[in-house]
Amino acid sequence: MSVEASGTFRIGGDLEVHRLGFAAMRITGKGIWGPPPDHEAALAVLRRVRELGIDLVDTADSYGPYVSEDLIREALWRDGAYGAIRIATKAGLTRHGPDRWPACGRPEYLRQCCLMSLRRLGLETLDLWQLHRIDSKVPRDEQFGVIAEMRREGLIRHVGLSEVNVEEIEAARKFFPVVSVQNHYNLVRRKYEEVLDFCEREAIAFIPWYPLEAGSLTDEGGAVATVARRLDATPAQVALAWVLERSPVMLPIPGTSKVKHLEENVAAASLELTGEEFRTLDELGRKEAT
Repeated sequence: MSVEASGTFRIGGDLEVHRLGFAAMRITGKGIWGPPPDHEAALAVLRRVRELGIDLVDTADSYGPYVSEDLIREALWRDGAYGAIRIATKAGLTRHGPDRWPACGRPEYLRQCCLMSLRRLGLETLDLWQLHRIDSKVPRDEQFGVIAEMRREGLIRHVGLSEVNVEEIEAARKFFPVVSVQNHYNLVRRKYEEVLDFCEREAIAFIPWYPLEAGSLTDEGGAVATVARRLDATPAQVALAWVLERSPVMLPIPGTSKVKHLEENVAAASLELTGEEFRTLDELGRKEAT
């Protein structure tokens, strides 16, 4: 079992990672709030990430808050480094309780978030720092401006955005290269097709969050369930295989708090959909999304 079957992608042209990554959101407590119910189980998941060859770990300072970054350092930081693993983190959301995510894009707050992520993760430069949301209450040029400053200062190597449209990506590119876009996307969530196509043309990594959803297509007799039976796989694995097949710039980051589910996600990278199966799933997924 290995992540190698997912292929690789060079984020920003120089940060090569396997296309199947890991989202370290669900290793925290319920509502992405507080510590995990089983600390050692969370560490076991992260250590298995390394063993499986996953080298892109996505997190955020708001996961916990801070808990996810702390666990990543505890599990994966060795002798002052993470080895082949690249840590992508995000900032721009605040936490006021379980499942509550108010945005805050004030420049001083974004800088503080960046500096504290560096401290928690034990790094001098963040390989990939992503703006979790563009805060509508703060002029976006002010948000982009402080990010550009932090990049010039060497605090950030590469910059990504989350939940954005093409116009917002273009606006940000006036300040810094945008190397990744992390939007909600899966077989039945297709709002950002235009953004994905743009990213493919521009060689920008598209990092879909919640990539395993497949709606009613997983029901008995549904298209995903049918393909899953042929491949002796789970519906979630088929949904993930479709996402990987959708575009060469796609870097899905399924998250889990269970080693078993992590291993199932990695095994999905080896599934081979026929051309007809891919097209059928694509068509039905678009119909369900409308």
